[in-house]
Amino acid sequence: MAVIDLNADLGEGFGRWSLTDDVALLDVVTSANIACGFHAGDPSIMRRVCELAVARGVTIGAQVSYRDLAGFGRRSMEVPLGELAAEVAYQIGALEVFARAAGTRVAYVKPHGALYNRTVMDEAQAAAVVEGTMLASTAVGASLPLMGLPGSALLRAAADAGLAAVEEAFADRAYHDDGTLVPRSEPEAVVDDPDVVVARALAMVAGESIATVSGGSLSVAARSICVHGDTPGAAALAARIREELLGAGHDLDPFAAPPWE
Repeated sequence: MAVIDLNADLGEGFGRWSLTDDVALLDVVTSANIACGFHAGDPSIMRRVCELAVARGVTIGAQVSYRDLAGFGRRSMEVPLGELAAEVAYQIGALEVFARAAGTRVAYVKPHGALYNRTVMDEAQAAAVVEGTMLASTAVGASLPLMGLPGSALLRAAADAGLAAVEEAFADRAYHDDGTLVPRSEPEAVVDDPDVVVARALAMVAGESIATVSGGSLSVAARSICVHGDTPGAAALAARIREELLGAGHDLDPFAAPPWE
C-alpha cells in the first residue's frame, strides 16, 4: 500500500470573479497549490485560502506562473531568464506573507499551466524556475521542494541544485506515450469521465499502467496526484478519489511540511 498526496490548484479567482471551490476542495486534499497573482489570485484571495488551508491542516504550496492573467497562464511565453527567476521568487514571497500570517509557511513550489509544461523540455526556463525557488528559499528559511512531471528538465534541475524533486501525476489529464501531457489545445487533453478519472488515480498509485491517448500504456510513478480545481465538479471528484484511495488501503499524507516541522 502506498502513501500518496492529493493536491489541487486553488485560489484561482480574481476580484469578484471566482473559479475554484476552495472550501470544498480544502476539505478533501492534503496539499493546496495556491495561485500567487500572476495567472490568477489576488491578495485577498491568497490570504483567505491560506487561512482556510491552515484551519483544515492542509499544506500550502506556491503555484507560480508566467505573468499572464488574461491567458490564465496557459500561453507559453518568452521571458528573459533573469526576469523569470525574479518573478518566481516574487510570487513565492507574496504567498509566504499570507502563509505566515495564517500561522504556517509555504512548503513547496509548483509551476502552473504553460510554465509547467514548458519546463518539461526547456532546460533554460527550468533552471530559471529553480533559481527563483532558491532565492525564495532564503526568505522561507529552508530549501523548498519543487513539484513537476516525472522525467522533466525541471525536476532534473531541482535535484542538481539540491532541492527535493517531487514527481506528480494527473488523474484528469491525457498522456502521450513518452509521459508528457497532451496539450489542452487538443480535443482529448482532459479526461472528463469521473469513473475513468478515479480508475486512473487508483492505477497510478498502485503502480499499474494507464492508457495513453494513442491507445498505448504508460506507468506513471508519482508522490502526488493532482485534480485540477477548475475541472467541473472538481470537489466531488476529488472526494471520490480520496474515498477510493483510502478504501483501497492507501494512506493520504502531504509530501511536504512547513520548514520548521
